[in-house]
Amino acid sequence: MHPTYLGVTLDRTLSYKEHLTKTAGKLKNQNNLLMKLAGSTWGARANTLWSSALALCYAAAEYCAPVWSRSAHTSQVDVQLNSTMRLISGTLSSTPLPWLPVLSNIELPALRRKAAADKLVEKIVKHDSWPIQPDILNPPLLRLTSGSRCGWTCNQLTSKVDGGITGSRLRWSILT
Repeated sequence: MHPTYLGVTLDRTLSYKEHLTKTAGKLKNQNNLLMKLAGSTWGARANTLWSSALALCYAAAEYCAPVWSRSAHTSQVDVQLNSTMRLISGTLSSTPLPWLPVLSNIELPALRRKAAADKLVEKIVKHDSWPIQPDILNPPLLRLTSGSRCGWTCNQLTSKVDGGITGSRLRWSILT
């Protein structure tokens, strides 16, 4: 069970995989509603589909996007948003992805996420009293990459007597 804070599902590594998987599932359900609307005779106008897609799909997909926009799992949401753009424009799956924003009159999901993050940063910079402002203006140093060594290492030493291992001990040392 992953904790949820303000509607964002957190995981141990802050990769937001669980949150993005849930969001992609919600978007799939919303796309099914749009498909029914597109197939009906009374609501199939392009303007109605466009505004419905923005209200149903894009609002859910972009909630807290500046938080998770750099996750490696954003493609799960992007696939569903591409389906939304296909529904709006009435194109088939063979239509190249670069044409979807042009035909549906909606920017690419990555560009919309970047715009939301930029807007949030501008808002934070304007407010001097907000405690997050120093973190944005003077970001902390980069973290160690995965698999890199920190300051300590452990070496296992074994003692051999007559060709057999009789015991082992661990020795900690500081890397230089």
